[in-house]
Amino acid sequence: MEGLPLQTMFSFLSVFQFSSNKRIKDATVTNLEDRFVSLPVKRLPRRLLFKCIGLSTALLFVNEPVLEAAVMPEMKEPEVIRTLKFDSGVRIQEIVQGNGQEAHEGDVVEVNYVCRRSNGYFVHSTVDQFSGESSPVILPLDENRIIKGLKEVLIGMKVGGKRRALIPPSVGYINENLKPVPDEFGPRRSLLSHASEPLIFEVQLLKVL
Repeated sequence: MEGLPLQTMFSFLSVFQFSSNKRIKDATVTNLEDRFVSLPVKRLPRRLLFKCIGLSTALLFVNEPVLEAAVMPEMKEPEVIRTLKFDSGVRIQEIVQGNGQEAHEGDVVEVNYVCRRSNGYFVHSTVDQFSGESSPVILPLDENRIIKGLKEVLIGMKVGGKRRALIPPSVGYINENLKPVPDEFGPRRSLLSHASEPLIFEVQLLKVL
């Protein structure tokens, strides 16, 4: 050893130390392998595996309040449109409650209306269905000048209100001189051709003159 250069001696010591460490490590691994017996691994059925995965995913949300995820909307009571029936057979529904001047018998009023047959078939209207323009009519609340059923509908209404009514023929167009009737020949003829059947009027009170 005395005749070897210093650098060669260090190289020899490094190789010796590496070999010693490797032998110690291999011995340790062998000793551990002898102590622990390998465990058999069983293969899980695919269906059971999927169930476990689904359960694990569901558990992620257990801490979240369930009610927060599905908030129930506030339940509102539906609006009930009540029907009022007169002795004459007229049935009235209050669609919009007006807040203006009230109409009384003998007054003169300005109204818009839509007239339909009882099956919903359109007959006549003061409001154009396409443009929306209206041509209101002026009616006296006198059963000798307008149909009696419509007079009953208008009395008690307030300006801005709207009512829908079913008017039987007995208090409808019992003669051709009663208002309201269209001025044009075609719509007038169409309206009077249904005078013998119940008619539905939807009326909006615009003014009490």
